[in-house]
Amino acid sequence: MNAYFVIAAMSYLLGSVPFGYLLVRIFHGEDVRSGGSGNIGATNVARRSPVLGVATLLLDAGKGLAAVLLARVLFAEPNQALLGTLAAFFAVLGHLFPLWLKFRGGKGVATSLGAFALVAPKSILCMAGVFILLVALFRYVSLGSIVAAALFPVLAWVLHESVEPLQLLLLTAASLLIIWKHRQNLHRIRAGAETKLGARQK
Repeated sequence: MNAYFVIAAMSYLLGSVPFGYLLVRIFHGEDVRSGGSGNIGATNVARRSPVLGVATLLLDAGKGLAAVLLARVLFAEPNQALLGTLAAFFAVLGHLFPLWLKFRGGKGVATSLGAFALVAPKSILCMAGVFILLVALFRYVSLGSIVAAALFPVLAWVLHESVEPLQLLLLTAASLLIIWKHRQNLHRIRAGAETKLGARQK
């Protein structure tokens, strides 16, 4: 069976594991999607429990990282860079559109950080710096996420971490999907209705 197909399917299924949903269901008996932003990611989980929010962040990043590591361990393809990028992309895709939750998933930021950490580490570090700076200045997690996602393919190209057209295409597709998932946040930011970090959900 084609290695790229196997990695794509495996990474998607791994990325589909909805850790935020599962943690809140297990420890609080609730559906995390019923409150806050309705998202299954770490930020919304943290509104129920900061500890579970941190756990969600680590687990979501970890499943992205695990997808790339498995791709490298299981298949010795000549083009390991492309294989890793494919694994990262499909892990993010799985988180955004998980099979187990009728394709209603998270926004992909933590999973993308973990997934692309081995693919484009310098770009990820730069993205993390931009994210932290913007959140510190404006206290909008969504704004930091959107800007960091938009910069990612540009950084990967400028820093020569992704030079093949197909790699750049996958990176760009992942970034655009993450930005698209934040479209409601963009509307709320423009309307002045977006919840700031540390504030109560409106």
